[in-house]
Amino acid sequence: MKILNIHGYKGSSENSACSALKNLGFEVISPEINYDSLAPEKVYENLCSIISENEISMICGTSLGGFYGTVLSAELDMPIILVNPCLMPFVYLPRLGFTGDIMPYIKMFGKISNLKKHNISAIIGGQDEIIDSHDFTKNLLENSRFRIIPNGKHSGATLQLESYFREIL
Repeated sequence: MKILNIHGYKGSSENSACSALKNLGFEVISPEINYDSLAPEKVYENLCSIISENEISMICGTSLGGFYGTVLSAELDMPIILVNPCLMPFVYLPRLGFTGDIMPYIKMFGKISNLKKHNISAIIGGQDEIIDSHDFTKNLLENSRFRIIPNGKHSGATLQLESYFREIL
């Protein structure tokens, strides 16, 4: 199974999710994305190309990568694993120093309404220091594969990803 891993804002393509998936033997394609230099539409377009060119069968998205992954899952009806997804980047990115245009994120946000719960697996940290509330995330995504790690923070390294991925995959 080929999995597209999408890292978060100012994150690394070799993030905790990528490492955990590789440790479990999955083939992972994890592009390096500079969210400050690419327009959101271009990031989305690039991710769509990666999916079609590499026969991706699942997406894993962390933080801002979770937003893109959620939109892709909704549009392409693909399974997704979300790690502390930032589903409202138009709220959180400016707090993190993003100075680009947030309007494209607002437009893309509307596509999330097409998301199918059977495609979603999500793990979030109960003490996430970046996303101050995951209430919206929980209300939108909660199903039998939704997990809150009480002492988990925003970093996937605090969430026992390998055991979670083993359980759901």
